[in-house]
Amino acid sequence: MPSITLPDGSVRAFDGPVTGATVAQAIGPGLAKAALAMQVDGQLKDLSATISDDASLRFITRKDPEALEMIRHDAAHVLAEAVQELFPGTQVTIGPAIENGFYYDFARNEPFKPEDFPAIEAKMKEIVARNAAFVREEWPREEAIAFFEKKGERYKAELIRDLPVDVPISIYRQGEWLDLCRGPHMRTTGDIGGAFKLMKVAGAYWRGDHRNAMLSRIYATAWRDQKELDAYLLQLEEAEKRDHRRIGKEMDLFHLQEEAVGSIFWHPKGWRLYTVIQDYMRRRLEAADYTEVKTPQLVDRKLWEASGHWEKYREHMFLATVDDESEKDRLLALKPMNCPCHVQIFNNTLRSYRELPWRMAEFGACHRYEPSGALHGIMRVRSFTQDDAHIFCTEEQIAGETVEFVALLSSIYKDLGFESFRVKFSDRPDARHGSDEVWDQAEGALREACKLAGVEYELNPGEGAFYGPKLEFVLRDAIGRDWQCGTLQVDFVLPERLDAEYVAEDGSRKRPVMLHRAILGSFERFIGILIEQHAGRFPMWLAPVQVAIATIVDDAVPFAKEVAAAFRAAGVQVVTDLRNEKINRKVPDHIANRVPVLAVIGRQEAEKGTVVLRRLPGREQEELPLAEAVAKIAAEAKAPDLARG
Repeated sequence: MPSITLPDGSVRAFDGPVTGATVAQAIGPGLAKAALAMQVDGQLKDLSATISDDASLRFITRKDPEALEMIRHDAAHVLAEAVQELFPGTQVTIGPAIENGFYYDFARNEPFKPEDFPAIEAKMKEIVARNAAFVREEWPREEAIAFFEKKGERYKAELIRDLPVDVPISIYRQGEWLDLCRGPHMRTTGDIGGAFKLMKVAGAYWRGDHRNAMLSRIYATAWRDQKELDAYLLQLEEAEKRDHRRIGKEMDLFHLQEEAVGSIFWHPKGWRLYTVIQDYMRRRLEAADYTEVKTPQLVDRKLWEASGHWEKYREHMFLATVDDESEKDRLLALKPMNCPCHVQIFNNTLRSYRELPWRMAEFGACHRYEPSGALHGIMRVRSFTQDDAHIFCTEEQIAGETVEFVALLSSIYKDLGFESFRVKFSDRPDARHGSDEVWDQAEGALREACKLAGVEYELNPGEGAFYGPKLEFVLRDAIGRDWQCGTLQVDFVLPERLDAEYVAEDGSRKRPVMLHRAILGSFERFIGILIEQHAGRFPMWLAPVQVAIATIVDDAVPFAKEVAAAFRAAGVQVVTDLRNEKINRKVPDHIANRVPVLAVIGRQEAEKGTVVLRRLPGREQEELPLAEAVAKIAAEAKAPDLARG
């Protein structure tokens, strides 16, 4: 006789086991019509699932966040059915929901083409209109294997064979078509609606292993309604316009090439942008009492084994051997992160509690192997620089350091054009180092620190680092996309593994707590985000070229050179455009290069010693004496921290 507790605290009692659909109907016809699935004691289930014991119950309707993932999950099944109806002999493999949509991998002799999409989408809409119920069945393992093998579905048969023996074989039907799936699903194919669109095709190795067969992957997007779909497609269109790879080429900031896969060739203007940000970050860290260090690129594997990174990151490390006879068989790794090296600096001298907290920062050059298919412009690379720092402190200092870090991060993000951010609390993952007691201690300390810092967070279960829980700081850009950049991680494990200690006030030896923290994450990725955030039209202080000096007549060239020298002396980045072209031919070029200010000089300006400043891409302009123009632009070109004094 289960008692069902609802979110409002009310309780419904039933005479025997009951399905979610029955409970919804008992509450009212409106809920029965709106409910798509249910959450039983926090676990998402089909409405057809039976509740036999007392439980807390929440119904999932179309407006709930969980509904969006279910729409995408169910749409993947409909895509697979549509493909097999249209292209007999195609094998289905896996098709998960992903961010903003879903994909399905198919095995067939001929890969799909975008030209196939209209027919597939039409068939999907037909299947949705059938409104077939999703029905869950459990099959005996051998029966399921035999069924799929008889159908020629060897990939499904392989998946079933590889499932642990204690996992039930769950099959979902939708009309006559069925698929291996653990679920849950909504009620019917009709619950998906029509707000979906096939996006692109790609190749994908079976189970991500290049030694396996190449499959044909269809990516798609799906949303609650047409309005959401249209908004997403508009966002994609805007994102394409802002693509940092295209803008980087147009502005001549950087390039990438096959001879250095995953590494960036920074051009003069791009490197100027990089160094302006680095100099700004260095000033902010110095003001916040961080000490900058530099650690080696190549480090013996023994350190990575001791820290635990070898076990966790070995496949992502670039390795080097030493041929020198005195160092024969030594295996070195290009560092993928800085933390073990920072512990070596801490351990080099016996520290006192009086030195804590010690904030150690490094613009650390790191290397990680990323598969070539995962690389993306300068946002996902193999060679990058972290704005990394580690704070060695006592447990009692965690809260205060968290408060200070969040304040610093907030100020920096605001200076860089991001007014707000979200925070995720990532707790212990399944694969981790350290005892449960240590993790309880670390998670409790971080929660208390968040409370004192006034940080509201959403839980991100199981996504902590292998050595400790973390806060993830998520920015939202100008077109509504989220970017996880900053992080703060509480680590009791690494100091223990690497034998870090300090002398406490009572003379005893104690382990410091290690706070891993970053604000930008990596310079390369953050610059890519900035390019797309501003569509290349940076605030004056970040603009690689701040003023373009353009002449109208050749007679103005000598004065234009004088103007350029005056601006450069004031620290303003300038280029001169002395071409024998009309000004209306020059203006579009500098707009395309996203230069914020055009200084126009003609014969009259040269005679008067004035400059016409035009704000691009608009037409607003003003004529000022040279000294006044230089002072005005120099003030605007100051970094925010310098402008504040």
